[in-house]
Amino acid sequence: MEFNAWFTHKYIMHGFLWSLHKDHHHKDHDSWFERNDAFFIFYAVVSMVCFYLWSYEGIWFTLPIGLGILAYGIAYFIVHDIFIHQRFKWLRNIDNKYARGVRRAHKIHHKHLGKHKGENFGMLIVPFKYFK
Repeated sequence: MEFNAWFTHKYIMHGFLWSLHKDHHHKDHDSWFERNDAFFIFYAVVSMVCFYLWSYEGIWFTLPIGLGILAYGIAYFIVHDIFIHQRFKWLRNIDNKYARGVRRAHKIHHKHLGKHKGENFGMLIVPFKYFK
């Protein structure tokens, strides 16, 4: 799922659907919700469709796909929205080498306010240089 997230972040969110993602890089509104949250909702719907196809249509391989999307969605919510961006005031005091590396890589990603010249499009797997 990390590669899938990296690919969609780099080529879709920073590509043809930048109009939905840009408010995540440059907040241009007063709402707690972002247009970027549409991606979270989209993947939740895809996961639910996978569970439906497994449960009612008997298509076995949609179960692991649905579970993978669900697991990554939970990780995204906890790591990205809560831990990194502090959309909720939880997990603020986590301080270890991995946590600092993930935060540094994400901070570098947000250094660029436009859709071009970005780096670090993944979330859970980041380059070793951010752990130093």
